[in-house]
Parts: sequence; C-alpha cells; structure tokens
Amino acid sequence: MARVQPIVMRMTTSDEDLAAAAANGDGQAFASLLDRHYDRLFAFCFRLTGARAEAEDLTQDICAALPAKLASYQRRAKVTTWLYKVAMNAAHDRRRKQATYAKASDGWGDWETARTAVNDEAAAQIDWLTQAMGQLAPDLRDTLALVLDDMTHAQAAEVMGVSEGTISWRISEAKKALKAIKEKEDAA
Repeated sequence: MARVQPIVMRMTTSDEDLAAAAANGDGQAFASLLDRHYDRLFAFCFRLTGARAEAEDLTQDICAALPAKLASYQRRAKVTTWLYKVAMNAAHDRRRKQATYAKASDGWGDWETARTAVNDEAAAQIDWLTQAMGQLAPDLRDTLALVLDDMTHAQAAEVMGVSEGTISWRISEAKKALKAIKEKEDAA
C-alpha cells in the first residue's frame, strides 16, 4: 500500500484541501478538519435534536462515519455545507429509526399485560383444580391426575388395572364432583 503523504497543516489550508487529504487517508488532515468543525457540528446537532445527550450521540455517530463519507465529497459545495447535509441526513435517519422502534414497541406493554393476565388466570385455575382434587375420593383423584397428565383412558386403565370404561365413568364422576365444589364455592 502506498504511503500517504500528510498535508502540512496551516491555518491557510482550506477545508476542501483538508477534506481531500483526509479522504486519501491523511489522519492529521482529518483531525484538523474535525478540530475546525466539531463545535459547529455539535451545535447544529443540538438544534436538530433539542437534547444534549442526543446531540452528543448524533455528533459521535457522524464523526465515526465521516472517514468513509469523505470519499463521496466532490467539492461541489463548501465543506461546511456538505457537513450540514451529512448531519441533517444522519438526524433524519436517527428519527426514522426511533419512529420505527416506537411503532414496533407500541402496544407491547398492552400485549405483555394481557399475556401476564392470561398466565395468572391459568395459574389460578390450576391452583383451584389442585385444591379441589384434594376433596375428591382417592380413586377419582388418581384417575383424574393420570388423564390430566395427558394419558389416554386406555393408558390410565392399564396403569390402574381397571377397564377403560371404569376410567371414563370415574372421569365423569370427577367432573360432577368438581362442578359441585365450584357451585358451592360460588354460592358462599
């Protein structure tokens, strides 16, 4: 790679010459260019954003992207005009990203609240069922526990050593008993 000859920095060196040298990899020219324009760039970013922290972030983002962007600088405008355009575009990009994020996250809190409510309701139902099953006769409770654990009636019958019809009858009886427990609780 060819060694870039640094431009001799003088106060008389134009911004355009500094930009051209910086675009060719001259770090000292880039530093001088930033030194001349950073405060103005930050002030402009502050006016665009209205917040110091946002302006600092935006200015830093612009400065980080500037070495690559300098390659597109074609001396059609003054460096300051070009920098304002770069800053304006960066601010617009940032606003679009923020708007997209806000739109994407809009309603997220409502969704999370609804999801939590559904989970809480399901947990309350499971708690109630667990407590109510304790009031059932042992054979009904055991049968219901097996079927609630995703066993078929045939599998539960095999585990309990009874017929599949007995399992079906016990499930029916357990449902009747649970309904009576619920009605009694609701009436109280």
